[in-house]
Amino acid sequence: MKYLSRIAHVISRAAPLALLLPAATASASTAVVAPGGETIELLNVSYDPTRELWREINDTFIPIYEKSSGNKLTIKQSHGGSSTQARAVIDGLEADVVTLASFLDTDAIRQKALIKDGWVDRLPDRSLPYYSTIVFVVRKGNPKGIKDWPDLVRSGVEIITPNPKTSGNGYLSFFSAWGSVVLRGGTREQATEYVTKLYKQVPVLDSGARGATTTFVQKQIGDVHLAWENEAHLEAREAKGELELIYPPISIRAEPHVAVVDDNVDRKKTRAAAEAYLKFLYTDQAQEIIAKNFYRPTNKLALEKHASTFPNIRLFAITEIAKDFPDAHKQFIGENGVFDSIYKPKAQ
Repeated sequence: MKYLSRIAHVISRAAPLALLLPAATASASTAVVAPGGETIELLNVSYDPTRELWREINDTFIPIYEKSSGNKLTIKQSHGGSSTQARAVIDGLEADVVTLASFLDTDAIRQKALIKDGWVDRLPDRSLPYYSTIVFVVRKGNPKGIKDWPDLVRSGVEIITPNPKTSGNGYLSFFSAWGSVVLRGGTREQATEYVTKLYKQVPVLDSGARGATTTFVQKQIGDVHLAWENEAHLEAREAKGELELIYPPISIRAEPHVAVVDDNVDRKKTRAAAEAYLKFLYTDQAQEIIAKNFYRPTNKLALEKHASTFPNIRLFAITEIAKDFPDAHKQFIGENGVFDSIYKPKAQ
């Protein structure tokens, strides 16, 4: 229960729905709807760098669903820092489904009775249609010679990573950095010393992953960006040779779970469409879209097909550095945890 405080500090009062919904973008459909069909609207509340993935998923799923059901379907998206998004749903944003950055954020919504107990086992692979990791993006030619986690804390290296208090990218980067020390034989004291140095070399601590991308790519701040794997590929591709992607030998296995928000879909009577939407993610067609957008599909055949896209680095589970995600949050990111003890915001 205590790890709800990680998202509670983001929005101290319920955000007005009118302020939240403009961030959502509708995905249009051109399918012919049978006479008498219903008009259904779903809201997918997701984390920051998933816009491109869901745009393609939605454009593919909508005509399939409309043809099979005879109903008109619109899917809207809302994106932001994962913990901020979870707080918004708790405070009244009427998500039909949440596709957030980690178990922590989704389970915080369950703790408020908006999602039923046992949600993680409702869908295949523990409600994980894909998984990911944290990698490095560097400037052309990798001028600072960054290849591994220890290279980040060399003198003169500026690191861009979002705030672990508000961003899934941020706390997974923290967990990756910590694990890179203790899973190679380092002590807790050495890991604390390492992350202390790392965050002293972060000039800007954005609230979400896409904000960190803007800081690094558009504002040209920093030497290395700790990014979601999919975001790193996007950055490198769109930079047309000005950025390079570096895979460290070890990083965390990031698990962005998906879930239906039971309280909302039952009240809005959208459960059938919401469940079909998430089940679609496990089809061969959706798994191919997932891989093309640089998320690691959980279907082994789809992953093998795209093996050249996803280098086989050491992806460690959260249970290798803590009991589970709630315990990791309590130790490292929660109030009076390691992050609070080592990070002092820069004076404005």
